[in-house]
Amino acid sequence: MKKKHNKDTSEEEIELEGEIPEEEPIRFPEDETEETPEETEGAASEEAGSESEEPSEEEKAQAELAEMKDRYMRLLAEYDNFRRRTQKEKENIYADAISEVVKEWLPLVDDIERAVASSENMDESSVEKVAEGIKLIGKQAVNVLGKLGVEEISSGEGEAFDPNLHEAVMHVEDESLPEQSIAQVFQKGYSCKGRVIRHSVVKVAN
Repeated sequence: MKKKHNKDTSEEEIELEGEIPEEEPIRFPEDETEETPEETEGAASEEAGSESEEPSEEEKAQAELAEMKDRYMRLLAEYDNFRRRTQKEKENIYADAISEVVKEWLPLVDDIERAVASSENMDESSVEKVAEGIKLIGKQAVNVLGKLGVEEISSGEGEAFDPNLHEAVMHVEDESLPEQSIAQVFQKGYSCKGRVIRHSVVKVAN
């Protein structure tokens, strides 16, 4: 910076080299909080964008439908597995029941086979022995049925006819027997725990 003295010593001119820097405007704290129109528009657009991001009613319905479909498919798969498992259990129970019944009858089958084998060398004097053997086999069969819970249906002569237990194939007039009573048994019936396996075939009087 140079000073130039004029004749008038009271006046002084100062020449500055270069440009004088512009002073920055002073900002007060309250000025910083004020939003410009551009900032206000940006905030409004952001709020509008956030509102547009919320799912519509149709989208909500589609999402709910997809969830229900998924639950339905899972439930269907579980039911199918349950059905197959139940069917397998029923088959196993049936096979076990057959095995138990056959196991009880096998000794009786063995005795019948031995009786048949011995009858091949039978003579007239051994007829009584064969008859006695058949009786023993019959008793053994009754014992096997008892172990399995099978009972003979009562259907003696003179007993009342019961269509739930007996099957009438003939009728006869007999003054000595009560009305609707059993006159003769053609075939014995059997039941198991209250369930009729085979009805007794009978002839009914009067």
